[in-house]
Amino acid sequence: MWIAGDEDRLLPFLAASGLSPDTLRESAREPAFLVGVLDHVMGDENVLVACANGLGVKPERIAAAWQRLSPRPDDEWA
Repeated sequence: MWIAGDEDRLLPFLAASGLSPDTLRESAREPAFLVGVLDHVMGDENVLVACANGLGVKPERIAAAWQRLSPRPDDEWA
């Protein structure tokens, strides 16, 4: 995972998510966790651009994945 590759990226993510390094591996298997990672990346343009550069993709591709995987507000009542 891109975030775990650098302590300066990892520590803010752990603080925001409430996870510990021990629970990070376990949580990474959950689809909801992956949406949370995308939420974190999309929450800061600098993080988004750095992530896109690190993965060798355009930021728009990450944004499209986030939109596709994130529940829509009206999905709660479906």
